Amino acid sequence: MNLTQLLLVNRLLTEEQLGDAVALQRSEGLRLDRAVIQLGFLTERQVLVLMADQLHLPLVELADMVISPEVLRALPSKVVYRKRLFPVSRENGILKVATSDAFDLYVFDDLRLSTGLDIQPVLAPRDDIEKLIKTHFGLGGDTLDEMVGADDLAGGGVSVEGGEDLLEMAQEASVIKLVNEIIIEAVSERASDIHIEPYEHQISIRYRIDGVLQEASVPPQMHRFQAAIISRIKILANLNIAERRIPQDGRIKFQVGGRQVDVRVSVIPMLFGEGVVMRLLDKANVLFTLQQLGMDDTTYAMFKGLIDRPHGIFLVTGPTGSGKTTTLYAALNAIVGSTIKVLTVEDPVEYHLHGVNQIPVNHQVGMTFEKGLRAILRHDPDVVMIGEIRDLETARAATQAAMTGHLVLSTLHTNDSASAAMRLIEMGVEPFLVSSTMIGAMAQRLVRRICSKCKEEYEPDPATLPRDLILEPGAKLARGKGCPHCRNTGFRGRSGLYELMVMTDVIAELIIDRAPSPKIVAAARPSGLRLLREDGWIKVRQGLTTPDEVVQCTAL
Repeated sequence: MNLTQLLLVNRLLTEEQLGDAVALQRSEGLRLDRAVIQLGFLTERQVLVLMADQLHLPLVELADMVISPEVLRALPSKVVYRKRLFPVSRENGILKVATSDAFDLYVFDDLRLSTGLDIQPVLAPRDDIEKLIKTHFGLGGDTLDEMVGADDLAGGGVSVEGGEDLLEMAQEASVIKLVNEIIIEAVSERASDIHIEPYEHQISIRYRIDGVLQEASVPPQMHRFQAAIISRIKILANLNIAERRIPQDGRIKFQVGGRQVDVRVSVIPMLFGEGVVMRLLDKANVLFTLQQLGMDDTTYAMFKGLIDRPHGIFLVTGPTGSGKTTTLYAALNAIVGSTIKVLTVEDPVEYHLHGVNQIPVNHQVGMTFEKGLRAILRHDPDVVMIGEIRDLETARAATQAAMTGHLVLSTLHTNDSASAAMRLIEMGVEPFLVSSTMIGAMAQRLVRRICSKCKEEYEPDPATLPRDLILEPGAKLARGKGCPHCRNTGFRGRSGLYELMVMTDVIAELIIDRAPSPKIVAAARPSGLRLLREDGWIKVRQGLTTPDEVVQCTAL
């Protein structure tokens, strides 16, 4: 039976859907199976199952396979990239090759001649093959093969010092495609940063995923085009490509799969070239609700009560990269509305929030947090968000805003919530002003979530657990085995740990007396304070994360 008959006999498509697929096939010159997939009538896996049954070819799960280096060497990389094939196993003169195209039979005849092996095709989804090609053969290898070929024909004339050659090469289609691939791969892997680092004989590309740097597989020939790649990034970010002696900062806007991604670019001269770090600001990944951030019902109810107050200062504390700004954005989303005017002063404005008036800090023209805050108070706001309180002037302006009837949300760098008030006092704010304006503080950290695809339960050895993690006898914990979905880390995504302190009369008196943090913690316990580590153990018992993750980001 042909594919049309198979689809109808197996009742996978209606006559009407088949007609639409045939029309697309004729108008765009596609094969029928590709047209069906493109229209969304069937998934690629459903079509492959049908093909496997009809052509008597096995359908394999590439994620479950361990590929040896010997097998990888059996196919030339050019064939792997161009034909999207992947060698799976080699045994007794038979090479199994995964393909997503069951109809391209000529390529297997060519492989038989070039390798001298008997080629046995097996079927696998194209995305799975693509992922393995990137992992084992390197990111952008097909583009690099084209570039190497063109460079060799031209006599290898890429000059690192020659500005004209570099400018021309940075604008070539192959270099543009390669840089796009690097950024698109980062977006698809949910990376927050891309690190491009030059060394003497190689270039390293690393992605920060869920707070941890992970090496990207890079073909060795990428080092030859290091200068062109960096120049292309500098052109996109409107930087000076001829200037390689001083640091430069810029910004790029990308559309990836219908999503807008802002990229902050920092270029710094290093020993063997320029190092680049690109911070990806994906708008689709910031507008969370407070519950999605990992806040439980009790903490959420207390937090919502604080941000609904008409005036006062609320501080979110924690180290860099602990999600403080994301929490503030989620808080603004929870309270913004037609009856409330919200103004923010940020350095820089990372994400645009609908219904919120956002003001960027610009130190070059003297637009500081303190000046911006004093100016926006004349715009009659109800809620003010300050990106960070860094100095005495900003702290004093924030307390004045809170005293004159505004709700002020901001961030600080302290280890716990009880230290927030002392930090303001150390900056020079009077203790009585802090105690009378501050309504609460929340410390937070981010822990990696266990991957839902490879999650498994196990019975832990009590001797290996932290002493303050109390478990019921026979209780089980969860961990991730590692799978392609989580890049074999066992973790995918992150969740917040929260330590929320609500201001009370007792705590206010302790702040006026400049009491140490342990006394403030003890006084906050009756009003519901739960330490970061205690919140972490709750998430460990719920199977959301592991003890090691909690220990790594919290202190006893």
